[in-house]
This record gives sequence, C-alpha cells and structure tokens, in this order.
Amino acid sequence: MRTHGKIAGVRIASTALAGAAVWAAPALAPVVPPVARAVRMPCRLADSATVALTFDDGPHRQGTPAILEALDAAGVRATFFVVGEQVRRTGSLAAEIAAAGHAVAVHGDRHRNLLRLTPAAIAADLDRARETIALASSVHRAPYGMYSWPALAAVRARGWTPVLWSAWGRDWARGATGESVAGRVLRDLGPGAIVLLHDADDYSAPGSWRATAAALPRLLDAILARGLRPVTLQGR
Repeated sequence: MRTHGKIAGVRIASTALAGAAVWAAPALAPVVPPVARAVRMPCRLADSATVALTFDDGPHRQGTPAILEALDAAGVRATFFVVGEQVRRTGSLAAEIAAAGHAVAVHGDRHRNLLRLTPAAIAADLDRARETIALASSVHRAPYGMYSWPALAAVRARGWTPVLWSAWGRDWARGATGESVAGRVLRDLGPGAIVLLHDADDYSAPGSWRATAAALPRLLDAILARGLRPVTLQGR
C-alpha cells in the first residue's frame, strides 16, 4: 500500500509540474526566440530600416522629463510602457508624454509578475490599467516580459499586441552607468531592433534612470549614424 501511495504521489506531483510548465511556457519568450515566434510576441520590427526605443515602468517625476528632454533634443519619438499606479501618482505626466508625440502603452496597473496572478486577477489589473491609461496605444508589455497563457489571452482579448525586445541596457541594475547601458544596447542594436530601457526607478535600483538618461545621447547618435529611423510601436 505504501508503494502504491508513493506512486500516486509521484504521478500527482508530475501532473502538477507539467501543468505549471504549460501555464508558464510563454514566459520563456524573452530568452528563447523560437518561443517568442511560436506565441507571436514580436521582438523586432518588420521594417529593417527602423528601430524602436521603449521605456518601461514610468511615469516618474524626475526620470521621465529627463528622457523626454533627450528625445526631444534629437527629434526622436519613442514608446513608453506606463504603469497605472504611476500614472495616478504623477498627475499629467502621461498626457505630457503623448502631447510630445510619443506612444503611450500599457505595462500593467501594478508592476507584478503575471505568472503569479490568477486569470481573474490578471483581467482586473488589465481593466484598471486600461481605465487609467486612457491614451494607451494597442501594444502591451508585461512586467519582466513574462506572460502566462491566460495573460496572453487576456491581453489579446483587449485588442493589444504583446511586445518584447531584442536589445536592452540592464539600466535597472544597481551599478549601471551611462557607459554600461549604452554599451549593452549597442552590442545588440541592429536593423529592426526593439530596445528596452527604463525611465523610472520605482521597481529597480534607486536612481537607475540617471544611467538611462546619460546613455541616451550616445545611443541616439549611434542609431542615426547607422541609418536607422526611430519609430513608435504600433499594434498588429
């Protein structure tokens, strides 16, 4: 009887692990390009003459204006994946992003790993984000780029396209500098690149947005020198 019980326990555990693996499979997309293609999450732009700069986690009272100033100086438009709770905290900043010609997109209402949320909690987060981020375009990026199957379904049911990235600066990390951020991005910057950066530090190392702002002039010069045209992201 004990043997049968152990076997049954192993089977239950195996079934649970298999279910968890299926639930979380899309979360591999940011690091496994074939998975991104299979679940239809773009990491690059179809137009190889373009590049998209994207900024997550804002708006931020200091970081966002600094990024907007650098972009405006270069005449470049970008996409800002904003968080509902930050939009509510920062007043008119989200509207200022849009008024400057940039795209505003949904990053969530709160900055939480969607793998840890039930389908009902995911739906509630997305709906509150949509209510708060009234100017949002039709693209979405989950915190950490991590989606479950229910999260993907919920995002697409609301008419949004989930988008990842092909280059990032690790600008959220403690110890990041303008030089380190620019170097990491330029290493992977190529035709059709979607670049992941951050204009806020509410969910990362304090002051990390300063490294992003310091890196931007070098990045923008490199993009233009390579003949790439910066564009905002659009849903598909």
